[in-house]
Amino acid sequence: MALGPDTIGRKLLWSIALPGLVVALVGVAHFGREARQAVREGTHLEALALAEFVASTFTLPQAPGAPPHGAVAEVLASDARLFRSVEDLRVLTPDGRIRWSRRAGEQGHLHPEATRLTAPGPEAARSSEHGTEVVRPLGGPECTGCHTGEGGQHAGVLQVRMTEPVLYRQLQQVFRSALGAMALFAAMLGLVTWLALRFVLTRPLKRLSEVMRRAEAGDLLVRAEARGTDEISRLGAAFNQMLARLTSMKVEEIDTHRDLALVKEKLALKDELEERLRELSLLFDVARSLNSTLELDELLGRITQLVVERLHIPDFSIMLVNAEGMLEVRRAWPDGSGAEGMTFAMGEGACGRAAQTRKSVYIPDLADRTSVYARRALVNGRKDEGSLLAVPMVHVDTLLGVINFLRPQPAAFSAEEIELLTSVGEQAATAVQNARLHAETVTLTLTDALTGVPNRRHLFQRLELEMARAQRFGVPLALLMVDVDHFKRLNDLAGHRAGDETLRRVCDVLRLRARKVDTLGRYGGEEFVLLLPQVTKEDATEVAEKLRRAVADAPDLAQPGLPGGHITVSVGVAHFPTDATSQETLVDCADSALYCSKRTGRNRTTPYAAGMEMHPGRERGPQAPPAEPPLPSGIAKA
Repeated sequence: MALGPDTIGRKLLWSIALPGLVVALVGVAHFGREARQAVREGTHLEALALAEFVASTFTLPQAPGAPPHGAVAEVLASDARLFRSVEDLRVLTPDGRIRWSRRAGEQGHLHPEATRLTAPGPEAARSSEHGTEVVRPLGGPECTGCHTGEGGQHAGVLQVRMTEPVLYRQLQQVFRSALGAMALFAAMLGLVTWLALRFVLTRPLKRLSEVMRRAEAGDLLVRAEARGTDEISRLGAAFNQMLARLTSMKVEEIDTHRDLALVKEKLALKDELEERLRELSLLFDVARSLNSTLELDELLGRITQLVVERLHIPDFSIMLVNAEGMLEVRRAWPDGSGAEGMTFAMGEGACGRAAQTRKSVYIPDLADRTSVYARRALVNGRKDEGSLLAVPMVHVDTLLGVINFLRPQPAAFSAEEIELLTSVGEQAATAVQNARLHAETVTLTLTDALTGVPNRRHLFQRLELEMARAQRFGVPLALLMVDVDHFKRLNDLAGHRAGDETLRRVCDVLRLRARKVDTLGRYGGEEFVLLLPQVTKEDATEVAEKLRRAVADAPDLAQPGLPGGHITVSVGVAHFPTDATSQETLVDCADSALYCSKRTGRNRTTPYAAGMEMHPGRERGPQAPPAEPPLPSGIAKA
């Protein structure tokens, strides 16, 4: 078995062998460095001594007739063991020429480093990795006898260069052999240690580890080998005892799980029943709360309150289908989020998809764009994370809107909760439909079906309210009664359908020029009433005249066969408190002024004046109209 990178054997091997090897290498390196330094210092001293010896030979006495310094030449040319490590041995003249050298061919030539070697100075020695060089000047008092003048004091230079000594090379060889022996010893020690660890430690631990892995996988019947008395055997025996205990505990656990499964099954049925009861109770509360009001705004507020408080939905919005067929956000939570008023087309986003398919759309994770039907998946434009559920509100195959439920956590809606919220959407759809039907019914009772303005009933309610406000705060109130001229003749000429269309167009002209605070209503037949709060009688008369001229100049009210070939109106103006102080009197005064406009030729504006109520009836049959009373100043006959 090979030692893996994480086995105990390898760790022990490295912890024992590696420090020893490092210490041995460091020791050998240290001794080698010390030996090399000692050899270099010995070489240095040897070079200095040799230079001194050679220089002393120049003082030897010369035999009569012998060549100058013949003994020196013999010494320099000899191959004695004294010069065995000498690489170069030269004597240079003061001008740098080689006088004597161990290499005969150099004598008489100029030395390449003559400048450096012949420079005046004391004896110098320089050592490097490859040898030692000594430069010693020659000359002195003993040389003045032969070398007179300046040459007596400086007769020349002695250069000695010694190479790496043989002893140093022998030491290097010894150290290389020592390193090789050490490497061999380390390899043999590692091999022996590896074999010992394998059979004594690693293999038993591997078998024990294999048994532990099988036990971890669930095989509690496996047992470890426990022969012997060493620590690993005792560890295996303890592990076997632990497995025996775990086996008995596993049997007990199986029995306990069997009993717990039965109990859980019963509890699950009970929890499911309780959950269904809670859902039914919630749906009952929702139905009771939603059906307790028929006002649409109040209903939407209650839906929001139920969703936030009872269903614990932190982000919520309810959309209704508007007149353009788009989904419009009518209510959103949190309040003030800015989502109200946003519109979505059918098929746009999750809500549009729910409205288009009329099925609930659930997006578990809004951050995962692959599951979103469109980029504009949200309705509040604030968040782009969490889970979204869009539930359509459908009542008898009619789409009313969509309810959107949003939670900040992904996959926050369970299948049961989606089913419950779908039921809530159905309840809300029924309540919204009832509220709409109620609103339509109320609108029909207060609005004229032909023109869309308040009918006589609603008109008198507004008149009563405006009169009460005018009396309390002491502000004026004007009432304009408008009648379409020759309306019976129009019906006889063009038919009742054309008459209805004429009434709608006249109403549009009046409504377009009325203020938002004014109230325009249909009094009956072809008559309209316009209430002008906080207006003087003169301003009311001017407004009435502008309305009359607007009808007379409207291009779509041209009608051949009528006097002037155009639809016209007559207007009567009454004012509170100038003309009347009660509601009934104010209406009678405006009616009398209108009749005066009719009697005096139609297509005119007449403010009420005292005495007009003495002629309340219209002309009937062939009777001739009475004389026209004088018009107030500023009002011309049309």
